[in-house]
Amino acid sequence: MKILGISAHYHDSAAALVVDGLPVAAVQEERLSRRKNDAAFPLQAIEWCLEAGGIEAEDLDAVVFYERPMLKFDRILTTALRAWPQGRGAFTHAMKNSLGEKIWVRGLIQAHLGVSRKKILFTEHHQSHAAAAFLTAPTTEAAILTTDGVGEWATLTVGRGRRTPGGATAIELLREVRWPHSLGMLYSTFTAYLGFAVNEGEYKVMGLASYGAPRFAEQVRKTIRRTADGAFSLDLGYFEFHTTVARSYSQTFVDAFGPPRAAWDPIDLTTEAGQRYADIAASVQLVLEEVLIDLTAALHRETGLSDLCLGGGVALNGVANARILRESGFERLFVPPAPGDAGCALGAALYADRVHFGNPDRAFPDHPFWGPSLEAGELARIADEDGLAVETLGEAELIARTAADLAAGRILGWMDGASELGPRALGHRSILAAPHSAQTRDRLNRDIKYREEFRPFAPVVPVEQAGAYFELPPGGAGLARFMSGVFPVKPQWRSALAAVTHVDGTARLQALPREMAPRLYDLLVAYGTLTGVPVLLNTSFNLAGEPIVNRVVEGYSTFRRCGIDVLVAGSERVAKRVWTPAEAAGMEIEA
Repeated sequence: MKILGISAHYHDSAAALVVDGLPVAAVQEERLSRRKNDAAFPLQAIEWCLEAGGIEAEDLDAVVFYERPMLKFDRILTTALRAWPQGRGAFTHAMKNSLGEKIWVRGLIQAHLGVSRKKILFTEHHQSHAAAAFLTAPTTEAAILTTDGVGEWATLTVGRGRRTPGGATAIELLREVRWPHSLGMLYSTFTAYLGFAVNEGEYKVMGLASYGAPRFAEQVRKTIRRTADGAFSLDLGYFEFHTTVARSYSQTFVDAFGPPRAAWDPIDLTTEAGQRYADIAASVQLVLEEVLIDLTAALHRETGLSDLCLGGGVALNGVANARILRESGFERLFVPPAPGDAGCALGAALYADRVHFGNPDRAFPDHPFWGPSLEAGELARIADEDGLAVETLGEAELIARTAADLAAGRILGWMDGASELGPRALGHRSILAAPHSAQTRDRLNRDIKYREEFRPFAPVVPVEQAGAYFELPPGGAGLARFMSGVFPVKPQWRSALAAVTHVDGTARLQALPREMAPRLYDLLVAYGTLTGVPVLLNTSFNLAGEPIVNRVVEGYSTFRRCGIDVLVAGSERVAKRVWTPAEAAGMEIEA
């Protein structure tokens, strides 16, 4: 059975092709269009998935959209009318925004793909999140929690899933919290208030929180009330996202927390205003964690299960995830590499396969690499036009040379195999560097990533050695396989891992099993042999405001436009300069 899943029209549009129960291809539209967080109907992603699978649109058994557009329109219309007349501006915007292609998805799919209307199916938004979280995890029975800004009406669901290998699959969502009461919108409102872009800047709030003290936590708690049934509701007097498109917070919010930060105003943590921003970030982060721990602890008591699967954009909060693992009672916590809307394309296809059509369960490959692969020889062709010499190396020599580059303090663009699905580089589209010096972190932020100086970087380490350098609770290595948890760096290693240790002594860790990314794993081992520490800094291969690179040409363009020293694409290597034998052999890093 051939099933195409699609997510679109909010943010991070994507397509995924599932054939006989297993993914064949999945990619976000932004990786092909080169427009970050591209929300357009993912024509390029669909075309690429079909081409990668070697099938025509008419061969598809089903095309599944990741939510129910008319139910979403019902929520948008109802919300706008409830706010009338104050919400008349929001009503006009909602009508213009929704009465185009967004609610006519069935016709849009039929027009672009030419498939029969009978083949076009719809899941609910949080069903897609739940399927993406549960059906991709190495578990046969688990509790499920999904939470984001909003789907149709639901903003959070709790439930459970059960898989029988080779047999039936069940995903049951037991309860939900409905719009406008939303953990995702709570955090996004503070994101906007702090001057960051919503649906993109939440990472920045989490990073900034480590520089602050939660002295506004009690005030944040006043914005979100706990309800008798164990859920929550927002005090809507602090918010305007449900009544206007002008801004998401109200004057009451500003009176409580002070003037908002303008997006163009740099955060200076040495000033009173800068420290206030950091303290507010720390406060909303703490309150989010408290609510999630209460919800997941109650879910553990209710289900008695050992495993929990998290889905939805809030599941990208690695600090909260680590606390859930430590404090909720669950022994294992699984977060997919793309828990947000991009992953819903894959979740929708899997939900249709296992639940709607009732096909037997199949074990899911434990990796995120479903996108376009590299073309051999492409780097040599492109670099030759600039007069740069490209070396094609055997595997052993490539690993040895690359380890030496990193040990000498050089910063590396690393491209290998198929690209990742999701917002994190997990070993195939990465910028790599030695993790030992804080100057490396500062150089990456200033000269390569072109981003705020308070942003941290992530380490990657062989999974077998993760416990030697990082304080992992039981189950922590599993959460870290997709860089989904933030854990303390062991105190004795913090100075030696300064480039990846955040101001609070933590790091968003990737604990890498060799079977997931063998070449990166071998590089870690080789680097450890040279330096004594098999840990590297791993960050996404992109500049600020751009999607992660996909093809070699994008990797090469990024390499030329920033301070990266060496680019490796498959078996090919190019450098911006030729180092002397002494420089090539000498190591600047001392572990």
